[in-house]
Amino acid sequence: MRVAVGMSGGIDSSVAAAILQQRGFDVIGVTMRVIDNDGSVRGSTKTVKDAQMVGAKLKIPHYVLDLQEAFNNEVINEFCREYANGRTPNPCISCNERIKFGIMLQKAFELGAESFATGHHARLKRDEQGIWHLLKARDKHKDQSYFLYRLNQGQMKQILMPVGEYTKEQVRQLAHDFKLPVAEKSESQEICFVPTGDYAGFLKKRRPELFRPGPVKDMKGNLVGRHPGFANYTIGQRKGLGIAFGKRQYVVCIKPGENLIVVGNENDARSNIAELENIHWISGRASREKFRAVIKIRSQGLGGAASVELPDNKTAVVRFDEPQWAITPGQAAVFYQGDMVLGGGTIKQSLDGMI
Repeated sequence: MRVAVGMSGGIDSSVAAAILQQRGFDVIGVTMRVIDNDGSVRGSTKTVKDAQMVGAKLKIPHYVLDLQEAFNNEVINEFCREYANGRTPNPCISCNERIKFGIMLQKAFELGAESFATGHHARLKRDEQGIWHLLKARDKHKDQSYFLYRLNQGQMKQILMPVGEYTKEQVRQLAHDFKLPVAEKSESQEICFVPTGDYAGFLKKRRPELFRPGPVKDMKGNLVGRHPGFANYTIGQRKGLGIAFGKRQYVVCIKPGENLIVVGNENDARSNIAELENIHWISGRASREKFRAVIKIRSQGLGGAASVELPDNKTAVVRFDEPQWAITPGQAAVFYQGDMVLGGGTIKQSLDGMI
């Protein structure tokens, strides 16, 4: 069977290719080009070169897919729109859904592949009824299932994620065992199109109007300072407020229509209830009844136990047993039962923290 491996030039995807080759698959490598924050093409230098070196070591064909336009339209433009709406987006989720497991997967099949593999730390399992399930990785510290909750049944039956069964330490050891040229490569922690981590700088180039100075008010509506642009901030942020308070203050609300930042104390930045939109179910079958789950509202952390109510097929209300820190509009809330991902949605607002 021919398998196309999405190769980023990193250790995980390189080891995924080597594992599948060792298992007897006919492996080809595919690497996508996307736009970097200085307007250059990410992948034209280091990423592609590293992937090509791995391909040469494994003696597999390697193809470069120019997805600049699609990436700009589907990921970067949405990233900018969300910040303009006072929300904090997660572009990796959009990229996985629309680019890697959308356009890139289709391109792989056009190259003759029958399956598409990635280096994601997550697992896929098919049950006796033929339903595919998304599970956390063996290495819970490197688990990436949070970013994959929008996978559907059609995609999962065509996908392989071989490194999900290994710890990160085992993956790095395998990279040495296979003598891969990227075995000592460090991991990137930043969004690929903002490798410096300077999100504000990236946004200023594309949406300078988001950086107009405006008021900062406290929970009682008192003016306590000025901000240099609401797009500099996210819910729960403390640093960069530029205001001297008697005690720590955090961003608890962003109102783009008023160009306003609202700050409060630590308790004000916690909430028990969140409203979700754009609900997606891994099984493809929407739950019809209230259920219990552990809900992760950010990729890091254990998540919180909660009850999930479903007013309709597209929205949900999550009631946490304990207040959660910085429930942030635009971020994902992902439903877990044990290691299994049921689905999730996008946070619209925290209901009991509304101002």
